[in-house]
Amino acid sequence: MNETSTEPRVLIVDDEAEVADVYALRLRDEYDTETAYGGEEALDAVDESVDVVLLDRRMPQISGDEVLSTIRDRGLDIRVIMITAVDPDFDIVDMPFDDYLCKPVQKEDLVAAIEQQLTAGRYDDRLTEYLEVTSKIALLEAEKTDAELDGSEEVAELRDRAASIQAEMDEALAEFDDFQAAFNEISRHAE
Repeated sequence: MNETSTEPRVLIVDDEAEVADVYALRLRDEYDTETAYGGEEALDAVDESVDVVLLDRRMPQISGDEVLSTIRDRGLDIRVIMITAVDPDFDIVDMPFDDYLCKPVQKEDLVAAIEQQLTAGRYDDRLTEYLEVTSKIALLEAEKTDAELDGSEEVAELRDRAASIQAEMDEALAEFDDFQAAFNEISRHAE
């Protein structure tokens, strides 16, 4: 999540200002929203403070596909949901988006898709942190004696942290069935 707000920040990108504004209006109670009315404006607005981008695919000058590619090229840790009237084809297989919704999209589906991406982002962070902590433990266990390890407050804290993260990830995995069911309920095709 971004550093400047307690609410997740969602950048809504659509060359049709009315469409972007409607999505922003629908989401403003749940998220810190910002709109960009085209690809160039999106590229100016996107930075590490953005948690999720709702990105129109078909835009003049700079397309949503180009914006997506640039976001990934910049190495930004941002979840991207394509929201478009373009029916998906096999060209989406290699596109690095996180979700794809076809217009029109209902508020409930928007919120559910954003929440799923925020959850996935937090899970990725937990996994990264877990791997970092456990690699430190493994390195110390390989280099130190059992007596040194048992007497170390730092190692005890690392082990506690690893156990805590492991419990959080186990809980998240236990909820995966509910998450998958909710994911499948979101309408991803035109109504």
